[in-house]
Amino acid sequence: MAVESPLCRQVRVSLRTGMFNPSEAKYANGVLCQLPYPTDDSRLIIKAVQAGLKQVYREGFSYAKAQVLLLDLCRKNEYTPDLFAPEQPVKTERLMSTLDAINNRWGSGTLQPGRIAKPAEWAMRRELLSPAYTTRWSELMVAKAR
Repeated sequence: MAVESPLCRQVRVSLRTGMFNPSEAKYANGVLCQLPYPTDDSRLIIKAVQAGLKQVYREGFSYAKAQVLLLDLCRKNEYTPDLFAPEQPVKTERLMSTLDAINNRWGSGTLQPGRIAKPAEWAMRRELLSPAYTTRWSELMVAKAR
């Protein structure tokens, strides 16, 4: 969310099982989580997602898809705060700006919310990765005339 720093007011969390195996039980559910105020604080958004996941997750299903949508986005200067509603603290804005500055300088993902590293067997397979001709100059083909 750091590119233009939009603020998020709602998060939708949903899960579903696979649709194509007739022998597996089917389940799909989603929940809309209202944030206390428009925010770009990834910590608050993650808490909302975790709370939503606790509501929709059911033990015993083979899930095929999980979805997190950030909804009701606005820019900081595009909304009028409610006089009686809480607002994002200034300390939070400074913290998110600092995290963005560090990640911009040292590379995306240098600092990120705490997590457990994925086991190697769950890592993305890179051997069939498509070339990125349209997004990376280093992968652009070069033609030489003689």
